[in-house]
Order: sequence, then C-alpha cells, then structure tokens
Amino acid sequence: MKTIGILTSGGDAPGMNSAIRAAVRTALNSGMRIKGIRNGYDGLMKGDIYEMNVSSVADIIHKGGTILGTARSLEFKGKKGQERGAQILTDYGIEGLIVIGGDGSFQGAKALSDLGIKTVGIPGTIDNDMGYTDFTIGFFTAMETVSDAVGKLRDTSSSHGRAVVIEVMGRNCGDLALFSGLAGGAESIIVPEHEFSIDDIIEKMEHGKKRGKLHHLITLAEGVGDPYSVANELEEKTGIETKVTVLGHVQRGGSPSTVDRLLGSTMGARAVELLQEEKTGLAIGYANGKLIEVSIDEAINSKSQFNEKLYSLANNLSR
Repeated sequence: MKTIGILTSGGDAPGMNSAIRAAVRTALNSGMRIKGIRNGYDGLMKGDIYEMNVSSVADIIHKGGTILGTARSLEFKGKKGQERGAQILTDYGIEGLIVIGGDGSFQGAKALSDLGIKTVGIPGTIDNDMGYTDFTIGFFTAMETVSDAVGKLRDTSSSHGRAVVIEVMGRNCGDLALFSGLAGGAESIIVPEHEFSIDDIIEKMEHGKKRGKLHHLITLAEGVGDPYSVANELEEKTGIETKVTVLGHVQRGGSPSTVDRLLGSTMGARAVELLQEEKTGLAIGYANGKLIEVSIDEAINSKSQFNEKLYSLANNLSR
C-alpha cells in the first residue's frame, strides 16, 4: 500500500489530533504517502483532500479539536453517495482510509470497506458509548472538564445553600455522568441505564441538609430527559433552591489529557500498521490494558456495558 487517507467525523473529541499526528508520522516513516481529508465525509464528497507531511502535524499533540475539521454529509449516507466517495478516494490514489469518530463514522467506514477501500476505524467520541472498547479517545478529557465544573459549582452552591442539576453529554450512555459525578463528589447521579427515583434524591437532599450540608450536586446524562423539570420538581418538594447548569460543548474542548494523548498516539500508529498489512473493516479499541482489533461490524453492534459496581460505589459514597 503506497497511499492512505485520514479523516475525522462526527463530534470532535480531544485526542483526535494525537491520533492524526501518529498516523501521519508512522505512515511517512514507513515510506507511505498520507492525504488528509478535511471536514469528514462532507469533505470527501467535495474532494477537499491534501497531501500531508511532517510539518502538517507539528505542535498539535496538545491541541483539542481536530485539525482536519469535521462535518456530517447527507449525501454520503446514501448508497450512491458512498459509491461516489469510494470513487473519489480511488481517483486520488488512496488505497486505505483511517476514520476517527463514533458509531456513525464507523458505519461510513464499513460502507467504504464493502466497496473495496481498505478501512480502519479509531473510536473518537467523548460519550464513551462504543461497547467493544473500554474507553474512547476524548472521554478522559471530557471527564476532567466535567469534574472540574462540579467542583466549582460546589463552591458557589455551598455559598447559597443550593442544589444544582448539572446536565452532561453522553447521549444515551451514562458513563460521563457516572465517572465525572464520582470523581467530582456529586451527591446524586442520573443515567439512562437506571430508572431514577425523585423521592430517593429528595431523601438524600433532606438528610444532607439535616447534617449541615450546604449543597447537593446532581450529574444528569442528557439522554435521561429535561434537567429543568427535575430541578423544578426538587425545588417544589424540598423548598431548596435548585438551579440547572448545562455544560454543553465546553465538554468537547480543551487540551487532551495525558491518557487521551496516549490512546490517540497508539491507536493512530496501529491503524497505519493494519493498513500496511492490507487489512480492512477493522476497528481499534482498548480493553484490559491493551489495544485490540475487532471487525467494524462488531464495533457498531456491541452494546455499551454500564459499570454497575461504580454506580453502586458512587451511591454508597454519597450517603
């Protein structure tokens, strides 16, 4: 294989640049050419493709976001669009493609693999919602961002004697709410994987107030529902002023953590090695302390396993 391409798709995640850097330098050091595709599948359909070199990825390992940009493409979702995308790659001499993104991005990679383009996927999403891998690139940085916000909200909530519902990202996966809630010392954690009882939260709030606690922090995964409805019900039933903080896209930004830089670097390099071996339709993951490879089919269809022990621990520590 002489020439490969690389793109980032879906939501950006800290650590994507580390993966891009590693892929580019590994390819060049192996005597291969590598071409960057700007703005994901949308850029592919527009032929927004350029030659990358060592300087293309200088001083990016510490930067959040993705230097390649990311955008969705309605055209690429259809069969004809996918066939056109494969033809564009062939026209540019690209024999293999690295796709960094979530499950939607992987579906595009699978389609291209089925059309004869050798593809390898790297999981890049702060949601950590891909069941085949323990962790995705970007999750640890987002967790640090949310945990830091929880700590800051504790300070101001204690000053005013308030409760705060903190909505975090994650779609229908509660990992970000769980991990950051535990790390930040939240008193209650609401996730899609568990039905929550408003009465249980009220009991915690009132118990905490009786023993002199001045705040009550609740992390709520966005897939659960409306945080304002939860806050209003809590305030009505307890008389404790309850605010809502929606962290939003700040969770995606910032310099990637050391762990995300390491994950990005090792996965980016491994993706190039797999393409050198003429392999296709694979997704790289991280499980039990090491890199793994599974079929993209398996990666897409694997259900996320919620950490019940960690959830139980978080509840026990908050009482």
